[in-house]
Amino acid sequence: MTHRRVLVIDDEAGLRHTLLLILRDEGYQVQVAEDGEAGLRAAAAEDPELILCDVRMPRLGGVEFLERYQAAGGGGLVIMMSAYGSVETAIEAMRRGAYDYISKPFNADEIILTLRKAEEREQLRREVARLRKEVGQLTGTEGVVGSSAGMREVLELAHRVAPFPSTVLITGESGSGKEAIARAIHRASPRNGRAFVAVNCGAIPENLLESELFGHEKGAFTGADRAREGVFEEADGGTLFLDEIGELPLALQVKLLRAVQERTIRRVGGSGERAVDVRVLAATARDLIEEVKSGRFRDDLFYRINVVQIHVPPLRTRPEDIPLLAEHFLRMHARRLHIEAPELPRAVLPILAAYPWPGNVRELENVLERALVLSGGPIGEEHLPAHVRSGKELFEVRDDEGDLSVKRRLPALERTLIARALERCGGNRTRAAEILELSVRALSYKIQDYGLD
Repeated sequence: MTHRRVLVIDDEAGLRHTLLLILRDEGYQVQVAEDGEAGLRAAAAEDPELILCDVRMPRLGGVEFLERYQAAGGGGLVIMMSAYGSVETAIEAMRRGAYDYISKPFNADEIILTLRKAEEREQLRREVARLRKEVGQLTGTEGVVGSSAGMREVLELAHRVAPFPSTVLITGESGSGKEAIARAIHRASPRNGRAFVAVNCGAIPENLLESELFGHEKGAFTGADRAREGVFEEADGGTLFLDEIGELPLALQVKLLRAVQERTIRRVGGSGERAVDVRVLAATARDLIEEVKSGRFRDDLFYRINVVQIHVPPLRTRPEDIPLLAEHFLRMHARRLHIEAPELPRAVLPILAAYPWPGNVRELENVLERALVLSGGPIGEEHLPAHVRSGKELFEVRDDEGDLSVKRRLPALERTLIARALERCGGNRTRAAEILELSVRALSYKIQDYGLD
């Protein structure tokens, strides 16, 4: 990793010299300035990417430096250094745009760790900007947001498949964002000027499904007082998104297979075939391979819709996406509610990252909308639901809450933590052991003891 340029602004010559030595030993390119005025001149000349700035200095203090630096268009991350009694001033500087603050006296490890965190944040911001530029239409208004490795893979695959008419099967848990991916594929395809029609196959009564998909003629059944197009005809020339396709009854699976293969449909009560030009995207939260094995889903239909498969990972396995998603949803709902989009306090992010999000992205969106409505502005921990603050799923079974025995309850907690760590790391025991602060050998024994292998 290429280390960044750092500007140190402090009126204490000894501290400037100490920081110069510490940072140069770590490979940083360091400039120093004795006060805010000199800091502004150095920042204009050197364009630092990180700035360590004392809060209290003669001639021009840290807050005043920050205001003038930002007004001049400075883009470096500013970290305030505060002695005892000036922490409130440092916090005020953060409200005005400083990245962080560190209290004096500090040791070398503290200052390096703070800079590393700032570097990671800046690197993440640039990576997100690069990804948004690369995938173009695949990000933005439909909530396709994320910089994690899993979401980068999803977006890259969606971008590659978008120009072609092939069917795509999008898998993932409920609420993980499957429809958002489908809409993004449509927007990036040559069909983006035509209709995108979505239908939830599990939300329509079975006796109405065939009519919903293929339409019906007048008099086809009681109540059919006029002819009606189905979703295949509505999507003609565009894209048809069949959500929860695993819920389709077997009899309709045969007709769907014919429609997808032959590009023709027959209305209920009709006698003639109608040609349709539809690109089909399907989604399911079910394991369709298991459904095929059990006889609940036709293997020929599975192979026909599974030309390209995109799996959307659950939110609990990509906590690094939560800050980006939170920012996106806050902006989106603030516009809808006609209020200014608030910043998400740093204290709230660890709470959101620790919660397992069984409802995935949809649940996160709902929680943030609720927080906006309750707060009417700045969001605090108190605006989050109690179960999110506690880190427990809303419908988690807690029938042993009366048992306060650490000896009896500790194994269950340990098993839960190990299972979540393994899930978050995709089964990688070395990474899971690091998160759990266990040795790999100890983790392996516990996995075996708890039946998690």
